Amino acid sequence: MIPAAFDYIVPDSLETAAASLAEAGDNAKVMAGGHSLLPMMKLRLAQPSVVIDLKRLDALRQIRSEGGALRIGALVTHHQVETSDEVSGNCPLLAMTAASIGDPQVRNRGTIGGSVVHGDPAADWPAALLALGAELTLTSKDGSRSVAAGDFFLGPLTTAIEPAEILTAVSVPVPAAGARSTYRKVKQKASGFAIVGIAVCLRMDGDSCADAGIGVTGLAATPFRATAVEDQLKGKALTADLIASAAAQVTDGVTALDDIHASADFRSHLARLNTARAIDDALNG
Repeated sequence: MIPAAFDYIVPDSLETAAASLAEAGDNAKVMAGGHSLLPMMKLRLAQPSVVIDLKRLDALRQIRSEGGALRIGALVTHHQVETSDEVSGNCPLLAMTAASIGDPQVRNRGTIGGSVVHGDPAADWPAALLALGAELTLTSKDGSRSVAAGDFFLGPLTTAIEPAEILTAVSVPVPAAGARSTYRKVKQKASGFAIVGIAVCLRMDGDSCADAGIGVTGLAATPFRATAVEDQLKGKALTADLIASAAAQVTDGVTALDDIHASADFRSHLARLNTARAIDDALNG
């Protein structure tokens, strides 16, 4: 299909982009890589009156270390995250997650900011960002604010970003030396989206787990941090029995999605199984 008519703006600065977005009103859309927005426009699931393309904002294509965190610009592609020495040396979970997204074409064009703002409940990034305790920088003409990843994802295709705001960066605390992490998913064969995706970051103190972050995507309508599982792991030696017992709690209080890709029961089974395997992979991988 052909999208409905719209005005197209390509600003040269973030300030101009924010001002244009504020002026355009609630029916404007910001475009990063376009992998999410353009298909929705072609299907007329989205019919913005104005599209603001950020492609000239090179300042949003940077990855840098800053104050004990990795700051990744919103226009950084999945491929850039996957292949960045800065990322793999400081936070390999991000590189691993990026490598699992879609296919080479998607990874070379799609951006971390576009994916995060789109808020697809089967996207890969939310699991890693939740597990790592990331913060998102949202910018408008009135200034910037930070939102924790745990407060950002509100529901299917729904996030905490306001209509006049632009996601400009993702900041991820660099895990402590010796942290162990992995991302494990069961993917839809056609799209590569996660039927269930589990991101795990462990900080060990000898044989005991000093801290744990576990992010889950694909299982429910909203990505979430599996705090019940984390609490079972903290302060304890991670035996096979403990890992299995803790992983079984990943579905507690969760309404699993039921769709053409997997039933709710099967998705729940996959979540429990892959949570246990991801913890074991992070611990022993």
